[in-house]
Amino acid sequence: MCGIVGIFSNENPVKKEHLDAALSALFHRGPDSQNTWISSDQKIGLGAARLSIIDLKTGDQPISNENNKIHIVVNGEFYGFKQQRIALEKKNHQFRTFSDSEIALHLYEEVGTDCMTDLRGEFAFILWDETKQICFAARDRFGIKPLYYTLYNNKLYIASEIKAILAQGIPVRWDISAAIFTQRTGFAHNSRTLFKDIFKVPPGHYLLATKNQLKLVPYWDFNYLPEAAIPLHSEAEYIEQFQHLLSEAIRLRLHADVPVACYLSGGLDSSSIVGLASSQVNEPIHTFALSFENQDYDESKIAKEMAIFAGAHFHRVAISQRELAENFANTLWHTESPIVNTNAVAKYLLSRAVRAAGFKVILTGEGADEILAGYAFSKQDLILNDSTLPPSQAARLLKQLFVSNPSSIGALLADNTNPKGFDTVMRMLGSVPAWMITYAEQAAKLNSLYTETMKSLITSYDGYDLFLADFDIPKQLAGIDPVNQSLYLWSKNMLPNYMLSILGDRTEMAHSIEGRLPFLDHHVVEFMRKVPLNLKIKNMTEKYLLRQAAKPFLPAKIYQRQKYPFFATPVLLLGKGDLYDLLQTTLRGPLLTGQGVYDRNKIIALLDSIPKMNIQEKMTWDPILMQILSICLLQQQFKIRSR
Repeated sequence: MCGIVGIFSNENPVKKEHLDAALSALFHRGPDSQNTWISSDQKIGLGAARLSIIDLKTGDQPISNENNKIHIVVNGEFYGFKQQRIALEKKNHQFRTFSDSEIALHLYEEVGTDCMTDLRGEFAFILWDETKQICFAARDRFGIKPLYYTLYNNKLYIASEIKAILAQGIPVRWDISAAIFTQRTGFAHNSRTLFKDIFKVPPGHYLLATKNQLKLVPYWDFNYLPEAAIPLHSEAEYIEQFQHLLSEAIRLRLHADVPVACYLSGGLDSSSIVGLASSQVNEPIHTFALSFENQDYDESKIAKEMAIFAGAHFHRVAISQRELAENFANTLWHTESPIVNTNAVAKYLLSRAVRAAGFKVILTGEGADEILAGYAFSKQDLILNDSTLPPSQAARLLKQLFVSNPSSIGALLADNTNPKGFDTVMRMLGSVPAWMITYAEQAAKLNSLYTETMKSLITSYDGYDLFLADFDIPKQLAGIDPVNQSLYLWSKNMLPNYMLSILGDRTEMAHSIEGRLPFLDHHVVEFMRKVPLNLKIKNMTEKYLLRQAAKPFLPAKIYQRQKYPFFATPVLLLGKGDLYDLLQTTLRGPLLTGQGVYDRNKIIALLDSIPKMNIQEKMTWDPILMQILSICLLQQQFKIRSR
């Protein structure tokens, strides 16, 4: 695990001080060593800030091949690399290290960019091929590891985080187009960031740059099958195969030259990982669980029950409202993107505790909801698109869904099931994913707080046509069940841009913690895309296949427990304290007017009305005000100019 940086110049020579400045900005990602390499003609430079996990002695980067014609820096982990190394050595490849990172270099040397199909894990890398004069940068299939790029003054800058690009003297400005997209749809742009002219390498893509060309190339996609094309197997066969693949993914991710621990929430996903992992090791696994002051959001008690059941060590990490307030701005510095709930700050503090306990590697449960239809909105999609359900039964099921998922209302469940403004989505998909409706509802409320100038820009803006234009609709979504359509779009946007970034890599690597995600092993995912929908949601029970596969490793209470989304207590429900004061003070102060986006009078009127709101109104407005607070603090921290 590392922070990586690359500079490719057509004209002026690459300067070491720029690479050093970038690595300094990435020090939290790789405190164990920082090294750079610059080509003899000074056209290309690479740098890596290393967090040593595999091959602690000889694994420093950048790494070069046998004849010093190919050079690479890697962030992440490749699994199964030992077997690949043996095969490559038989073809006379000579290795300089014993690290997994070097595998990508020699696979590229052997098969070029086709090496992507042979890489298994969480990764991003930058490679320079001196013979072909090609810069090749790639990101893993799901976007677990970040990778950004920009073109400035005839130079291509690539880095693990935006701050590493900015540290090299790139101007800092808001990207108004990306902001308008987000404010219209409620979710982030697929490829743009909020920083002007700084872009994401999309998940499942690689970037190729030569002197005269830069292009992005897709190499992997979900490729869901239509229900009619799914292979017919018995339920027992699906369960057995899924358990085998998930167990293998966990086994591979337990391998490291440093101790490995697990996050544990008490939910099905993390508990399944702890249960299966505990069955594969000789010593008790260390588990870490958050504990909130508000008991309605505290899962530490049931997490401890799971740890005891699995024979694991249990570490309870208590989080106070004061700590959340004190670390809100620090968290934003690392996420480089707005947050809508202080769960991101809590994850930042949890990672800090894991690092303080002496761990560098953690197994996490992210990705299970995406591949197994675990979110409440998947059930809503199922109900709304089941033409065989009588209207009265559909209404009853929807009512039950809302009653049993109160914290998801307005966040993961859509109040309005007949929305306007989705003509493009309906025309292209035939249905509207429930999660998109939810975010559109939030965006509409946010729209009421804008200045008239900003509101006029957004009113005439569709957004959904741009969003869907990034996808191969005929190949990926035509003929696919609406539930899988919805999960596909979520997995291409919200998964990499929020779940894996803000609640994953960025808050983990802030404290030099490498997260490993067994559910997003691509062998597991490629199996799940061929599983019938009725084994994901069966009789309105979500993640049915996982429940059955993990049942022998779980206590009955967790096996039977429904999905509870990971949220910290909404700030508006608190009504007082450090977090509430941070919100009120910041949004009443001068930072609010810095972007020229929000109407100060409307914001203050909303802040004044909070004590009169009912609980549901507070929960609805909380993520909106959290987003505005984030924008204010991001502008302050990064000194972002509007133009």
